[in-house]
Amino acid sequence: MGRILSAGLCFMVFFFSCYSEDFESANLAGSWYPKDPEVLRKQISDYLEKATLSSIEGEIIAIISPHAGLDYSGQIAAYGFKAVANKPIKTVVLVGFSHRQDYDGIAVFEKDGFRTPLGIVYNDKELAKRIISRDKKFFPNSLVFKGENSLELILPFIQVALGEPKVLLLAIGRQSFENCSLLGNTIAEILREKDNFLIIASTDMSHYLPNTLTEEVDAETIDMIKKLNPQELYRQCQGQNRMCGLGAVVSVMIAAEQLGAKKSLILNKATSVKNANSNESAVGYLSAAFLKANDNNLQGENNMDKLLNDEQKKKLLEIARSTIKRYLEKGEVLSVDVDEPALKKTFGVFVTLNKDGHLRGCIGNIVGHKPLYLGVRDMAIASAVEDPRFPPLNKSELSKINIEISVLSPLEKITDPDKIILGTHGVLVKKGFRSGVYLPQVATETGWSKEEFMNSLCSQKAGFEPEAWKKGSCEIYIFTAEVFGE
Repeated sequence: MGRILSAGLCFMVFFFSCYSEDFESANLAGSWYPKDPEVLRKQISDYLEKATLSSIEGEIIAIISPHAGLDYSGQIAAYGFKAVANKPIKTVVLVGFSHRQDYDGIAVFEKDGFRTPLGIVYNDKELAKRIISRDKKFFPNSLVFKGENSLELILPFIQVALGEPKVLLLAIGRQSFENCSLLGNTIAEILREKDNFLIIASTDMSHYLPNTLTEEVDAETIDMIKKLNPQELYRQCQGQNRMCGLGAVVSVMIAAEQLGAKKSLILNKATSVKNANSNESAVGYLSAAFLKANDNNLQGENNMDKLLNDEQKKKLLEIARSTIKRYLEKGEVLSVDVDEPALKKTFGVFVTLNKDGHLRGCIGNIVGHKPLYLGVRDMAIASAVEDPRFPPLNKSELSKINIEISVLSPLEKITDPDKIILGTHGVLVKKGFRSGVYLPQVATETGWSKEEFMNSLCSQKAGFEPEAWKKGSCEIYIFTAEVFGE
């Protein structure tokens, strides 16, 4: 009987060890912030209560939040969380970085959750698996997150202000624009079909400058953030003492733009020095938000945000893939029809094929000549077998291909290049019978400045002199695009 009981106990221990959950424990509680849950909750609640905000018009997609010790940056962090408190947020993507480990990629938190003094923040493991599958630069590694203040310091604010959303924790390593672009684009991809989400970029501002200089430098950086131009922000801040989490901020800005953000809002800022006149060295803190504007605040006829719903986008992607499959297998053009009126409207459209993160084909029409669904069908075939830069796609490659569709707004002729917003506008240059075009996402993917973008467009795509756009020797047209993919 004793041996049976012992065997039963061993089985119970074995069963529990196999199926027990795996949590990361807070490493900074008791030093960077209170370890006592009641003290911690009260301190954050007090910060939230003191954070007073004017009415915010528009839907907040993302925020910037500081990550210093709670006594230093907690009040500023509270402004961002006050702006989204009591909203039905189910998913949070928190982007920080590694202060202590060097790696070329993005670490993904893989444990079941993170235990703070306030309880457990559960990992969104479904999103974690999806993002790891996107590119080899995303890799699971929970050691990066141990004692990492750019992430741990944000979690108690999530718990107090937002309740119990699932959280995807990401830590960018080397903050190159290539990694920022990959991370931002991928976050947009995995959140595109989701509702009730929030993206958080974790950063402090300038470090250990005299307080007055800290305020001046941070004001300049904030002016760049207001322009909502991640490429230009990265170009001007790279290698400068402006933001420790530049890569996190740029990545989140790229994602927010692709998910519809049209404006930025500065919620509050401060430095670590209490006496504003002190020359003591300081660290800067910022709370900011990126928002979708209300419909009545959107300007211009080129806005494409409301063109297609998720089901219509899915339908177009299915048409593109089915068309390519039929053409590669049988050499036949797929016969398709749709009922949705939006898919029967005439728009310019490009179909882009990517394989293992690299371009494999891209062809389209700037001006639409057919109903949208037929334009997608025809451009899918053209991108697969007619792009002169690549050999025709073969059947064995199709399973490795990701399809992206860009639906274009009507062209708008401009005479002032300052109207071009990188990452928002695609640009067509034209002189006589020669022309060249770049889609909006080209600027995001390359990290070019406006001058680099336009010089390349004129010289490499259109065959003009690089500065034709500056000299007024070519026509310039802008357009926007609704971009979505598999």
